[in-house]
Amino acid sequence: MTDLKITYTETETKGRYAATQDGMEGEAELTTSKVSPTLIIADHTAVPDSMRGRGVGRALADRLIADARSKGQRIVPLCPFVRAHAVRHREELADVIQW
Repeated sequence: MTDLKITYTETETKGRYAATQDGMEGEAELTTSKVSPTLIIADHTAVPDSMRGRGVGRALADRLIADARSKGQRIVPLCPFVRAHAVRHREELADVIQW
């Protein structure tokens, strides 16, 4: 998925990852809420029908996890998609997921 572009925007209390793909209609997103400088909540992941089955949700979750690791943050996975991903990869994500 080399043509997938993920951007990140934030406010003081919220964060949003957005994914677009060349030739695909729509935009996928993963939203977060900031609890503290070291704790964030994964709120919601949405992938439009046009982008489903292409690993876009996984790419958004991977970017969230990589960014949290680099910033020394932990993630509370309230979003069902991020929670399911965290459960499947519990051991390798133990340093970044807050249960």
